[in-house]
Amino acid sequence: MPTGPLDLDFLRRLPKVSLHDHLDGSVRPQTLIELAAASGYQALPTADADELATWFSRGADRGSLALYLEGFAHTIALMQTPEALERIAHEYAEDLAADGVVYAEVRFAPLFHTNEGLGLDAVLDAVMRGLKRGKADFGIESRIIVCALRNQSAEISSRLADLATSWFDRGVAGFDLAGEEAGHPPKDHLEAFNTIERANGSITIHAGEGFGPESIWQALQYCGAHRIGHGTRLMEDMAIWEGKVIRLGSLAKFVLDHRVPLEMCLSSNVQTGAVPNLASHPFPHFLREGFRVTINTDNRLMSNTTMTKEYAIAHREYGLNLAELERLAVNGINSAFHDYWERRRILHERIEPGYAAARAELEKLGIESGHPLSHGDKDS
Repeated sequence: MPTGPLDLDFLRRLPKVSLHDHLDGSVRPQTLIELAAASGYQALPTADADELATWFSRGADRGSLALYLEGFAHTIALMQTPEALERIAHEYAEDLAADGVVYAEVRFAPLFHTNEGLGLDAVLDAVMRGLKRGKADFGIESRIIVCALRNQSAEISSRLADLATSWFDRGVAGFDLAGEEAGHPPKDHLEAFNTIERANGSITIHAGEGFGPESIWQALQYCGAHRIGHGTRLMEDMAIWEGKVIRLGSLAKFVLDHRVPLEMCLSSNVQTGAVPNLASHPFPHFLREGFRVTINTDNRLMSNTTMTKEYAIAHREYGLNLAELERLAVNGINSAFHDYWERRRILHERIEPGYAAARAELEKLGIESGHPLSHGDKDS
């Protein structure tokens, strides 16, 4: 049976799970233009939506995380009112639903959106209203991850951890530490992580993107991370010879054995310089060694990407077939910071039927889809 390429329309219709997506990095260019006009903000480089999208993506694609983050000054500046936040969250849900996403966790730093007088709770409330409307209008389920920043004080991160815990029963899924890794170790924010742990909360930490395996180790063993954001440099704790993994170091073995999810973002990892190119990305090695990898967009505006485009990269660059793409979706829902029975419901009602239909479609075309996941695979 032939193994033909899967086109973008086919990939778009596949059910997907998005766990690593920044709200302030995923705003529609036209929305930014309209918000700027309404508020009198004059710093945008252009008022043409296509030109603005190109400006953001070119600015981000410079091989540096610090340079990649520069564009956020504009998006954050225009996300300072309840109306803007609710609109952007609602459009976020609409865009992901159109991209085939059935469950999403969106992250952002609420403190960034208080520059014009909004309180932290008001920021979360506005975003939550937008997501709830998005669920009602587009059928996508989504939750919030509250971000603290590595370069800010431990006192601020503890304040944000308190905020997150107070919203755990109102749509906040967990807590994240983001920002430049070098010189800002996660253990500087231990009090915040202890607050989340004492509240039986969930933790994800950006680690192994701009710094080595030590950053991942510290996120796991000092800070109690349940997931790792990016984690690309875990490859430095592995020996690879002629394209095959021949040895795992103790940290890599821990991540594999304990099923620690890796929130991988293919396009942005190249753009920030975390990896030099797609060919050298560790993603296919992690996937085929059995690590619990997920695939994500990171920042759809800055990286000029969608979940469909990231799936297309995985299919085109690494040869993933339909069964392996299904594994990514299953890994995603199994790794979600959501109630167990809700995860199972989404798996059985949205993901499994979607991939069963996709397999049937390929069979009619005579295209091999790979071996379907077994029950054990789905619960791993």
